[in-house]
Amino acid sequence: MLRALTGKVAVLVAVLAVLCVQGCSSQSEEKEGPEPEEPSPSAPYRGNRAYALPDSAFTRKGTVVTATCHMGARYAAVSVQAWDPTRWQPREERFFSIPTDAAFSNYPGVKEVNSPLVDLCGVSPDSRSPYAVDDLEYMTPRIRALFDLAFTRMAVVLRDPDGKTTHAGFVESDADQDDYVRLSDATGGDEQNAVMSPDGRSVWFTYTTPAGAHRIGSRPAEGDHRLSDEAPATGHDLPLALSGKPPHAVQANMVHLAPDGRRLTATAPEIFGHVFDTLDSSGPLTATSARSATLLSGCVGIVGWIGDDRVLCRTQSGAFRTVDARTGRAEGAAIAVVRPTDGVVAEGMLVSADGKRFIVSVHPPNDRYGERGGQADFRVVTTSREGGGTRVSHGSLSHGSVFLEWW
Repeated sequence: MLRALTGKVAVLVAVLAVLCVQGCSSQSEEKEGPEPEEPSPSAPYRGNRAYALPDSAFTRKGTVVTATCHMGARYAAVSVQAWDPTRWQPREERFFSIPTDAAFSNYPGVKEVNSPLVDLCGVSPDSRSPYAVDDLEYMTPRIRALFDLAFTRMAVVLRDPDGKTTHAGFVESDADQDDYVRLSDATGGDEQNAVMSPDGRSVWFTYTTPAGAHRIGSRPAEGDHRLSDEAPATGHDLPLALSGKPPHAVQANMVHLAPDGRRLTATAPEIFGHVFDTLDSSGPLTATSARSATLLSGCVGIVGWIGDDRVLCRTQSGAFRTVDARTGRAEGAAIAVVRPTDGVVAEGMLVSADGKRFIVSVHPPNDRYGERGGQADFRVVTTSREGGGTRVSHGSLSHGSVFLEWW
């Protein structure tokens, strides 16, 4: 009898093991989004992998996400598309209607506003980037910061009818044009550089206090929207980038997080270096935080990280090359996407999550928006060898399209 009972137990265990394997495999296959990582107990984790993202076409592994601003006579919206990068066909599309009083351009008679949305929608000669540099390596990360990680909300700066008072707010995807959230009704408001937290639960911005001091603040997207003062700011001239859980802000340009979240790339006036340890608190880059920074040799534009220790840069010659983030020295041969005789330039926008490919925009000098005619020219280039890359072409992509994410 004991042998029979033992045999039955063995069979039962085997069946349960098979069922467990089948069930676990099914759950693993259903979860296609980036896997969350717990913060290390030995050091604070300042990256974004600790967020559990919803399973959608905009968060699945291998997806590329673009944003394009569309403007008509009475309507403006941002189209965000999720792409299959093997066939370059869109998987899904969301629209973010731009409120009529949102600052998506600067023009005479109103207060000039610093907002990445002006970057994205600046498709006319009289509405260019409000920031000092409008190279795509600068523009792409600050436009990405408009959205939460899952691309469900977009931050906006709202102008009051007087054209002089500004407030931070946000819009939901696929909402009506007049369906938006204004986070503050204070008179004399001066909130700019609005960006979304990684989880979409708060909007961060730069603001001016009644005493004239420049600060970084945040307001929750739900509830009473009460102001939280986060850190000092260096005015409105530099954008914000958010990361970490809970989120914190850094005020700088070309902010890209290393995959492990321990370092980031950034630039700011009078700050020497390109690669910094991830800050433990919010604020602008300072001489103190730059003491151990690494300067990337010959780098004029930072496209993104290739692993935890290497960065892809655009060089002074217009080519691209990999640079060691620890030493600042270039590695391997330069990747020349275009030749000097082609009469065009290539600007980098995005590196794939595996670091094997990157996307560039090719256009005549000083003509990214196609004012001289011609179709938009986006190309996928490998990081391992030189070549002109594979052209990405689709009717929904325009000169104003920006590639924001490659999971």
